[in-house]
Amino acid sequence: MNKYSLCFISFFFLFFFMLMNFFMLIYFIKNELIMFLKWEIISFNSMNLVMSMLLDSISLSFMMFVSLISSSVIYYSKSYMSSELNLNRFVILVLLFVFSMILLIIKPNIISIILGWDGLGLVSYCLVIYYQNIKSYNAGMLTVLSNRIGDVMILMVIAWMMNYGSWNYIFYLNFMSGDYSMKMISGMIILAAMTKSAQIPFSSWLPAAMAAPTPVSALVHSSTLVTAGVYLLIRFNNLLINTMFMKLLLLISGLTMFMAGISANYEFDLKKIIALSTLSQLGLMMSILSMGYYELAYFHLLTHAMFKALLFMCAGKVIHLMNDNQDIRMMGGVSLYIPLTSLCLNISNLALCGVPFLAGFYSKDLILEVISMSNLNFLVYYLYYISTGLTMFYTIRLLMYLMINDYNLLVIYNLYEEDYVMLNSMMILLIMSLISGSFLSWMIFSYPYMIYLSLNMKMMVIYVIMLGMFMGIMISNMKIYSLNKFLLTYKLSFFLSLMWFMPSLSTYVLNYYFLNISHKLLKNIDMGWSELYSGQGMYNVIKYYSLINYLYQINNFKIYLYSFILWMMIFIFMIML
Repeated sequence: MNKYSLCFISFFFLFFFMLMNFFMLIYFIKNELIMFLKWEIISFNSMNLVMSMLLDSISLSFMMFVSLISSSVIYYSKSYMSSELNLNRFVILVLLFVFSMILLIIKPNIISIILGWDGLGLVSYCLVIYYQNIKSYNAGMLTVLSNRIGDVMILMVIAWMMNYGSWNYIFYLNFMSGDYSMKMISGMIILAAMTKSAQIPFSSWLPAAMAAPTPVSALVHSSTLVTAGVYLLIRFNNLLINTMFMKLLLLISGLTMFMAGISANYEFDLKKIIALSTLSQLGLMMSILSMGYYELAYFHLLTHAMFKALLFMCAGKVIHLMNDNQDIRMMGGVSLYIPLTSLCLNISNLALCGVPFLAGFYSKDLILEVISMSNLNFLVYYLYYISTGLTMFYTIRLLMYLMINDYNLLVIYNLYEEDYVMLNSMMILLIMSLISGSFLSWMIFSYPYMIYLSLNMKMMVIYVIMLGMFMGIMISNMKIYSLNKFLLTYKLSFFLSLMWFMPSLSTYVLNYYFLNISHKLLKNIDMGWSELYSGQGMYNVIKYYSLINYLYQINNFKIYLYSFILWMMIFIFMIML
């Protein structure tokens, strides 16, 4: 089989699956349907193995977006990964990734969810370490160990839900929401979602996962791995409303949004800037979800998936043309040489900022206006608006370095636009980045939100966007390559640029400390006392008696005869006495 054949087959399969989901979604919305399917795989005596599926507007629309982005990414990989010898292996890994996500989306059963959830973790590890070097290995270990905490939480939920007689959690959410054990389940679900969606203190794995190939980054950071946590909380939203954990999540996700926005302004790696913007948007989704507006979180999840996948694809093409260099200080003036890619990059960046009438505007503006109407404290309110301004700040900084500044890399220009495979896949997502906001707002909300604000409150979003734009232009024009000159202190800049020292805490303190404890437990218990008194001890006892038995077997029969006569004589003598 030609190495490109699997790319085309996968692309057409996923595109067909997306169209099928689209038509089903229209039918379901029109008839207000929710379908719960149970398929009995095997029935043996009193044991039934049943596979259940939940099809509603949320699962169908999410599957539609996942399959659309996946098909575009696989088509894009045909060109981007063309020099890869094992292209089929790469495509199979991506398909496994998509399959795990779809399994997670359609399952109302916590046992089935762990299959998709763990599948995402395992395949993401395989994709992060795809380029086999020490940096990728470290990033993969950080990713898989951080996500493992969430996996353990889901396993504990499975154990806890054995009290209820079924693992179909969808039936328990409404009438058991005040139950103590359901509060425990909600706490574990929130912790699991925080690890998968990289909230503080588990944020450091998300920029590290940029060691994966760029098409994988486009898929992972838009609609699959990082959104799994948000999707799980959307499904469990009835259980989580008005719990103490949600108030804590509101604070943590607000701080995540703020921290990611600041760190992106210090970063010079193009992919890491986009990864930190993903982290910021995940904070926005989690925070609005923690206030009970799950529809708004889902709306932003879908619109964000479109422009973020496009943004990664554009970044991948720019990196490709810059001889695989990711440092934005080396770039500049690309709009003169690759205008179509620059167009896609600018539109996706502006959609990220929430510029009116692009995809991001419909969801971000609605979220911020609902926040302005809510009864919140000033800390959360300021975190939202400052983070929105910081989004514009790092976006304008990125555009200044890429589009407006002088070209800084090589004397010989190597920029060309002719790669139509990449362009075609980007054009699909470009159209969706332009129109998805408006059609989703009609599709998701059956009735319009009533927004009633004063003029200044209504214009607050525009104010912070304009302020962020001004700051971005001003800082980018400074000749020193960072904000150190602006803040006039090296130590503060060092703290802010390193994600508040979270990678160091995750790598050198927590992981090293816990892995050391695990190693000692393994040595002293698993391979020590428990071995001595269980497996290895039993083996030694049996071995000892087997050797004695063997000695009898290999000796002459006379020994048995003499010993038998001797024992009989002793026995008779004892009886006579």
